[in-house]
Amino acid sequence: MHPIIILGSGLAGYGVAKELRKLDKTTPLIIITADGGESYSKPMLSNALASKKTPAALAMAQSAQMETTLPATLRTRTRVTAIAPERHEISIGDETIAYSKLVLALGAEQIRLPIVDKVGNDADAVLTVNDLDDYAKFRAAIEGGKRVVIIGAGLIGSEFANDLAASGHPVDVIDIADRPLGRLLPPEGGALLKDKLAALGARWHFGAGVQSIDRDGAAHKVTLTTGETLNADVVLSAVGLKPRIDLARAAGLKVNRGIVVNRHMQTSHADIYALGDCVEIEGLVLPYIMPIMHAARALGPTLAGTPTEVKYPAMPVLVKTPVCPTVVSPPAPGAVGEWKIEQTADGIKSLFVDASGKLLGFALNGAATAERGKLLPLLPAVLP
Repeated sequence: MHPIIILGSGLAGYGVAKELRKLDKTTPLIIITADGGESYSKPMLSNALASKKTPAALAMAQSAQMETTLPATLRTRTRVTAIAPERHEISIGDETIAYSKLVLALGAEQIRLPIVDKVGNDADAVLTVNDLDDYAKFRAAIEGGKRVVIIGAGLIGSEFANDLAASGHPVDVIDIADRPLGRLLPPEGGALLKDKLAALGARWHFGAGVQSIDRDGAAHKVTLTTGETLNADVVLSAVGLKPRIDLARAAGLKVNRGIVVNRHMQTSHADIYALGDCVEIEGLVLPYIMPIMHAARALGPTLAGTPTEVKYPAMPVLVKTPVCPTVVSPPAPGAVGEWKIEQTADGIKSLFVDASGKLLGFALNGAATAERGKLLPLLPAVLP
């Protein structure tokens, strides 16, 4: 019997493996990952400093434990170089392995801006944090209260700004937008988050991009498109994610912004499935935790022989900025309506409603986050 093979050991890869094992404990299972195979919560990476979690402490289980618990065969620090759908094989260099079903849980990678370091050290000058290995490198680089410049004031950039500032690091945040979380929050909510993080110590530089990064002794001089210069010991890029689609594209699978799947998480090849941050489903790319969990719960039974369609309810995003608690359930792309804002002394409730008054999305800041449970049942499902 050929094994089921899962590529990736993040929440998506391990999540579907666990769901499969609830129903099928005997089919051989191989998990191949470019990482160390530790089971950890990726969202914890952007608030580990304040919670005093070392990189090692973030790992809830090592690869050997996961092998035993699932059970499965794990191959860590290993990269699959090709997929041959017509032969039901993957390649690892010169080695080939046959599969019965293949699951792509490849995740997404940080977008890297084309920033030039005039002395040719661009790769060293800008760090990204996208996995536990990255975080360990970043954590070592900032030891001793180092100055950090963050490029990007989106979800990850804002969370790191909170974590770093709360831990005593001087932090500057650069973004071409006019407020943090510009794609998720209306102006009023973004302004509150901006003010709360500024009071914590974060320094904002909006309406600006990065022109160049130059060595300045052991540190870096960051020149903005506005002409302003910032000094930093560490530069962290958090400008967004892009699904990993190269392996799928090379194999002839249908890709767009992500690896295109149907409601069964099935790609354009019958025995290849995909889930997580690498996926596009009905035009949606949703790099958040809840979509991964719902997809894993559907794909597990499908792999075990009971085809199950994924359904996405409304799935609010919890932003880990303790200085300004924030929960967002954005309206669907292209939704027609307007934001209705209710502001109090300790929070902002922003409701996106259509012409009939139907709730299509919300953004809650501060004390208004307490209304999440009441509002959630009123939202339409993302994928009914």
